[in-house]
Amino acid sequence: MNDLNLNSLYDLIGGEAKLRALVDRFYDLMDSSPEAKDIRAYHARSLTQSREKLFMFLSGWSGGPSLYIEKYGHPRLRMRHNPFAIGERERDQWLWCMNKAVEESDMLPAVKEHLKTRFYEVADFMRNKAEE
Repeated sequence: MNDLNLNSLYDLIGGEAKLRALVDRFYDLMDSSPEAKDIRAYHARSLTQSREKLFMFLSGWSGGPSLYIEKYGHPRLRMRHNPFAIGERERDQWLWCMNKAVEESDMLPAVKEHLKTRFYEVADFMRNKAEE
Protein backbone atom coordinates (compact mmCIF):
# COMPACT_ATOMS: atom_id res chain seq x y z
CA MET A 1 0.00 0.00 0.00
CA ASN A 2 2.98 2.33 0.27
CA ASP A 3 2.41 3.66 -3.23
CA LEU A 4 -1.23 4.38 -2.33
CA ASN A 5 -0.51 6.58 0.69
CA LEU A 6 -1.34 9.79 -1.15
CA ASN A 7 -4.89 9.47 0.18
CA SER A 8 -6.30 8.01 3.36
CA LEU A 9 -7.57 4.46 3.32
CA TYR A 10 -11.02 5.99 3.76
CA ASP A 11 -10.58 7.86 0.47
CA LEU A 12 -9.16 4.79 -1.27
CA ILE A 13 -12.19 2.77 -0.16
CA GLY A 14 -14.39 5.43 -1.76
CA GLY A 15 -15.47 7.56 1.17
CA GLU A 16 -18.72 7.41 3.08
CA ALA A 17 -20.94 5.88 0.38
CA LYS A 18 -18.57 3.03 -0.47
CA LEU A 19 -17.76 2.35 3.17
CA ARG A 20 -21.47 2.15 4.00
CA ALA A 21 -21.97 -0.21 1.06
CA LEU A 22 -19.14 -2.41 2.34
CA VAL A 23 -20.63 -2.55 5.84
CA ASP A 24 -24.11 -3.23 4.47
CA ARG A 25 -22.86 -6.06 2.28
CA PHE A 26 -20.93 -7.51 5.23
CA TYR A 27 -24.06 -7.61 7.39
CA ASP A 28 -26.25 -8.83 4.52
CA LEU A 29 -23.87 -11.77 4.14
CA MET A 30 -23.83 -12.41 7.87
CA ASP A 31 -27.61 -12.31 8.00
CA SER A 32 -28.19 -14.67 5.08
CA SER A 33 -25.24 -17.08 4.97
CA PRO A 34 -25.07 -20.38 6.81
CA GLU A 35 -21.28 -19.85 6.84
CA ALA A 36 -21.85 -17.10 9.43
CA LYS A 37 -24.53 -18.66 11.64
CA ASP A 38 -22.46 -18.67 14.83
CA ILE A 39 -21.49 -15.01 14.70
CA ARG A 40 -24.95 -14.01 13.51
CA ALA A 41 -26.32 -15.52 16.72
CA TYR A 42 -24.22 -13.03 18.74
CA HIS A 43 -26.09 -10.11 17.20
CA ALA A 44 -29.53 -8.66 17.88
CA ARG A 45 -32.42 -9.62 15.61
CA SER A 46 -32.13 -6.22 13.92
CA LEU A 47 -28.68 -5.43 12.59
CA THR A 48 -29.39 -1.70 12.26
CA GLN A 49 -27.36 -0.65 15.30
CA SER A 50 -24.52 -3.04 14.46
CA ARG A 51 -24.35 -1.66 10.92
CA GLU A 52 -24.16 1.91 12.16
CA LYS A 53 -21.55 1.20 14.83
CA LEU A 54 -19.30 -0.73 12.44
CA PHE A 55 -19.61 2.02 9.83
CA MET A 56 -18.75 4.66 12.43
CA PHE A 57 -15.80 2.65 13.71
CA LEU A 58 -14.41 1.87 10.24
CA SER A 59 -14.76 5.51 9.24
CA GLY A 60 -12.24 6.62 11.88
CA TRP A 61 -10.15 3.44 11.64
CA SER A 62 -9.60 4.06 7.94
CA GLY A 63 -8.69 7.73 8.29
CA GLY A 64 -12.11 9.29 7.75
CA PRO A 65 -14.23 11.15 10.29
CA SER A 66 -13.84 9.78 13.85
CA LEU A 67 -17.57 9.22 14.22
CA TYR A 68 -17.38 6.32 16.67
CA ILE A 69 -14.96 8.05 19.03
CA GLU A 70 -16.98 11.27 18.94
CA LYS A 71 -20.15 9.41 19.98
CA TYR A 72 -18.93 6.50 22.13
CA GLY A 73 -15.34 7.29 23.09
CA HIS A 74 -12.40 4.95 22.59
CA PRO A 75 -13.50 1.75 20.80
CA ARG A 76 -11.89 -0.64 23.35
CA LEU A 77 -12.49 -3.46 20.88
CA ARG A 78 -11.31 -6.33 23.07
CA MET A 79 -13.29 -5.13 26.07
CA ARG A 80 -16.48 -4.65 24.02
CA HIS A 81 -16.13 -8.11 22.45
CA ASN A 82 -15.12 -9.88 25.67
CA PRO A 83 -18.67 -11.00 26.57
CA PHE A 84 -18.68 -13.14 23.41
CA ALA A 85 -16.71 -16.38 23.12
CA ILE A 86 -14.56 -15.72 20.08
CA GLY A 87 -12.30 -18.46 18.80
CA GLU A 88 -10.93 -19.41 15.43
CA ARG A 89 -14.37 -20.47 14.14
CA GLU A 90 -15.98 -17.13 15.02
CA ARG A 91 -13.00 -15.20 13.68
CA ASP A 92 -13.12 -17.15 10.45
CA GLN A 93 -16.87 -16.64 10.04
CA TRP A 94 -16.48 -12.90 10.53
CA LEU A 95 -13.61 -12.87 8.05
CA TRP A 96 -15.58 -14.92 5.53
CA CYS A 97 -18.27 -12.23 5.48
CA MET A 98 -15.84 -9.32 5.43
CA ASN A 99 -13.50 -10.78 2.82
CA LYS A 100 -16.45 -11.59 0.56
CA ALA A 101 -17.80 -8.05 0.97
CA VAL A 102 -14.35 -6.61 0.21
CA GLU A 103 -13.91 -8.81 -2.86
CA GLU A 104 -17.30 -7.76 -4.21
CA SER A 105 -16.56 -4.07 -3.75
CA ASP A 106 -15.25 -1.69 -6.35
CA MET A 107 -11.75 -0.92 -5.05
CA LEU A 108 -8.24 -1.21 -6.36
CA PRO A 109 -6.80 -4.72 -5.86
CA ALA A 110 -4.04 -3.36 -3.59
CA VAL A 111 -6.65 -1.70 -1.37
CA LYS A 112 -8.62 -4.96 -1.15
CA GLU A 113 -5.51 -6.91 -0.17
CA HIS A 114 -4.54 -4.30 2.40
CA LEU A 115 -8.02 -4.39 3.94
CA LYS A 116 -8.09 -8.17 4.09
CA THR A 117 -4.71 -8.21 5.84
CA ARG A 118 -5.72 -5.56 8.35
CA PHE A 119 -9.14 -7.13 8.98
CA TYR A 120 -7.44 -10.46 9.68
CA GLU A 121 -5.17 -8.78 12.23
CA VAL A 122 -8.10 -7.12 14.00
CA ALA A 123 -10.31 -10.23 13.92
CA ASP A 124 -7.51 -12.44 15.21
CA PHE A 125 -6.87 -9.96 18.03
CA MET A 126 -10.51 -10.39 19.15
CA ARG A 127 -10.04 -14.10 19.92
CA ASN A 128 -10.62 -14.72 23.61
CA LYS A 129 -11.39 -18.42 24.03
CA ALA A 130 -9.14 -21.41 24.12
CA GLU A 131 -9.50 -23.80 21.23
CA GLU A 132 -10.57 -27.38 21.91
